[in-house]
Amino acid sequence: MRAIEFGEFGGPEVLQVTEVPVPEPGPGEVTIDVAYTGVNFADTKARADGYRVPSLPFRPGLEVSGRIRAVGAGVEGLLAGQQVAALTPHSGYAEVVAAPAATVFALPEGVPLRTGATLPTVLPSVYGLLHEVGRLRAGETVLIQGAAGGIGTVAGQLARIGGAAAVYGVVSRPEKAEEALKYGYDKVFVGDDFTADVRLATGGRGVDLALDPVGGETLRRSLESLALFGRLVSFGNAGGAAPWQLGQPELYPRGLSVAGFSILTLAENEPEALRAIADKAFLLVAGGTVELPVTAEFPLEEAAEAHRLMDTRTTTGKLLLRVAGE
Repeated sequence: MRAIEFGEFGGPEVLQVTEVPVPEPGPGEVTIDVAYTGVNFADTKARADGYRVPSLPFRPGLEVSGRIRAVGAGVEGLLAGQQVAALTPHSGYAEVVAAPAATVFALPEGVPLRTGATLPTVLPSVYGLLHEVGRLRAGETVLIQGAAGGIGTVAGQLARIGGAAAVYGVVSRPEKAEEALKYGYDKVFVGDDFTADVRLATGGRGVDLALDPVGGETLRRSLESLALFGRLVSFGNAGGAAPWQLGQPELYPRGLSVAGFSILTLAENEPEALRAIADKAFLLVAGGTVELPVTAEFPLEEAAEAHRLMDTRTTTGKLLLRVAGE
């Protein structure tokens, strides 16, 4: 079968089409004939910096949609031929993928495979960030970094559905602000100096909840944008800066809270908790409540082009690789 691998770290050019054996499901696993696979920032970090790469050569890819090919020993509730979405530890850039059954989800009725490839990371991440860790309450205000990205476009919608009184976003470019405003945001600020804009928009109060995937100085400014008793949830370090150290001087004066969340770590350590979150989140797509925008799609063999586009940081919404289609 065809797969995309890299044997060294570097730019998109290190991604190569290879022929590899078709995997067989082990105990507690299923194999999936892949229709689409999502392209995530973590994939580009793996390729460039070795993020979560145990050894080389390495096959990236964290989420797929398709049909179950075979079911391993001990797996219940999943059947060959069933349409599913799956969160995988890696190796999603391939025609066939082996995935732990605990993180394989039957697609809701009426949800196409193309949409399904956006489900495993995006929806559970956003639902967990807002409701499980962020503990959003009706009438609160929310600030979301990367508002035009795959996570951001869904986070704006879910925050609005969750009863937020106002939803603010931050993006890097003006054209991204126009895109983000389609997805539940009241105002979208451009650039790194957003703290003053947040204070102005909230009458000096600040926001109750901030979601930050960037880290570094952006995390500090997100913290400064919080209201009294505000909460910040960190879910990444896209900026690559050294982790911030926070303590009494930053948190005590206004009773602030900082938490962390990683969908990949949750999948590894608490898969049943992930399944509970996913079950609730997927209902929003099945009911047509949430839109999952796909803004670019590439054939599997053009994975390097998808990475080149993502590396420009100009993309909005979600990027997909088409493996077999519907």
